[in-house]
Amino acid sequence: MSETATTKLTRKDFVSDQEVRWCPGCGDYAILASMQKYMADSGADPAKTVFVSGIGCSSRFPYYMNTFGFHTIHGRAPAIATGVKVANPELSVWMVTGDGDALSIGGNHLAHILRRNVDVNILLFNNEIYGLTKGQYSPTSPVGTVRKSTPMGSVDRPFNPISFALGCNATFVARSIDTDAKHLTKVFAAADAHRGTSFIEILQNCVIFNKDFYSKVVDRSVRADMTVDLNPGEKIIYGAEEDKGMRFCANGLEKCSAADADLWDPASATESQAYAISQLDQDPDTPKPIGIFRSVEAQVYEQQVHQQVEAAVTDKGPGKFEDLVYAGDRWTID
Repeated sequence: MSETATTKLTRKDFVSDQEVRWCPGCGDYAILASMQKYMADSGADPAKTVFVSGIGCSSRFPYYMNTFGFHTIHGRAPAIATGVKVANPELSVWMVTGDGDALSIGGNHLAHILRRNVDVNILLFNNEIYGLTKGQYSPTSPVGTVRKSTPMGSVDRPFNPISFALGCNATFVARSIDTDAKHLTKVFAAADAHRGTSFIEILQNCVIFNKDFYSKVVDRSVRADMTVDLNPGEKIIYGAEEDKGMRFCANGLEKCSAADADLWDPASATESQAYAISQLDQDPDTPKPIGIFRSVEAQVYEQQVHQQVEAAVTDKGPGKFEDLVYAGDRWTID
């Protein structure tokens, strides 16, 4: 969670002196601007904030935030973020990754930070393509994606990042859109307030290799009918007239009138209900869910680690490093 800075800061205070190097029109610009503004508005302290990234277009993010940061190696950002948070639980740690970095080489690391419930906020930029390495299909690309690496179309079934996170028992799972600053900021705030791992998938436009891949969902002319916002405590409704809804049934979810729609509470919904909503992505005629899918409380990893350390010190004393090094079997090589 963010610490309150001693003086009121503005977005400019979170803008670094580095030249931003993304393609003109890239959705990353919008996400960066929303994050810088959120940091200022929330009273975050740059000296107690850390951004950690792996490899990919999205992973240049730490350079552009006037905070502490690590640009790490491919797929290993979760390991570094975990180490930072365990070493200093007082820090506000944000991890930035992409669909390739997180769900291909980094899939194992991502799964473990989610299940451990480390108090880290994870932003997964999903443009359903490898942008930095020039447009190969990624773990979230739809079946049939034609690119240089798949000239006859990809035959891989894609990951659903939300379903993946829910399957890893993540305690906070959400989805937002790069160009919707209001919605994105609302999700940032909810994730920041959550104690434990917060996972946010952000639909992000790659203007070079996968331009407007989500336009059929988020364009102003269709968004009201093609997205359903999961607002805690509100009915699951959508449509330009807010007259359509969804309710749970034996087979998962079914469409209904707004009057008959179920209320949504990510804190009390069952795992199967949250998963069923995430699977709406499989039906092109069903609105794509955005908002908060899950928000539950659980023990936080780094807190438990420190409790174990404190218990060990109380039981056996602080100990000495030399004693640890020379404990057990050892030998001398002449």
